[in-house]
Amino acid sequence: MGILNVTPDSFSDGGQWFDPKAAIDRALQMEADGADILDIGGESTRPYSEPVTTQEELRRVIPVIQTLAESVRIPISVDTTKAIVAKEAIAAGAEILNDVSGLEFDPEMIPLAVKTGVGICAMHMQGNPQTMQDAPEYDDVVLDIFDYLQDRYRQLRYAGIERGKICLDPGIGFGKTHQHNLDLMAQCDEFHALNCPILVGHSRKGFLAKILGDKDKDRTLATVGSTLTLARLGVQIIRVHDVKANKEALDAFVATGGVDGIPRELPED
Repeated sequence: MGILNVTPDSFSDGGQWFDPKAAIDRALQMEADGADILDIGGESTRPYSEPVTTQEELRRVIPVIQTLAESVRIPISVDTTKAIVAKEAIAAGAEILNDVSGLEFDPEMIPLAVKTGVGICAMHMQGNPQTMQDAPEYDDVVLDIFDYLQDRYRQLRYAGIERGKICLDPGIGFGKTHQHNLDLMAQCDEFHALNCPILVGHSRKGFLAKILGDKDKDRTLATVGSTLTLARLGVQIIRVHDVKANKEALDAFVATGGVDGIPRELPED
């Protein structure tokens, strides 16, 4: 899943793709680089970010989604917590709803998902972007988030969302310490017991800077290394900024037997 933030203030690439033409060109390049899904967001959810109005979020994402829906062959996901934005994005061509609140912030989000039949990703977040990094605490971070996602999955199914339409995200960086994030990354395979595809978004996040010992250091290679851990643990959807680097690393990892110990048969020259 390739990340496209059409925002001025996202934590890693804020402002880079704020211009609609630049955003569209970036999305087309990500498809060419091997992305399977494009995830488009118009509101930063970095820690302590300020919310934007519905109209501003619509202004940012809808023209980009409309253009891409006519240009790309891969599914488009909209990253939003607002049902109005989700509704307009779906009308414009989005096929997946990626909601960092687990479809909790807006009471109209679940009815919309049921009515439209789009795919949804429900993420765990402790608090909201303005509060989530204020001393997050868990008894057992993996077990606590497993329990939340299990309960949320049951609620979504009870509401009428089809089983095959749901994926779940433990929410790396959303109400977690750096150690919480490392624990979740190392034990992502525990979430397979939910019998649901798992999405993880670890790309360029702060815990990687902590590992590197430099908050200003480029995190591309650290992201790629962590991506291979996720692949080894069977995570089905990996959300990244740098599609080309991560896709090439994954291809090599799979070909050399990194997932199942069996090398790929290469074609003869």
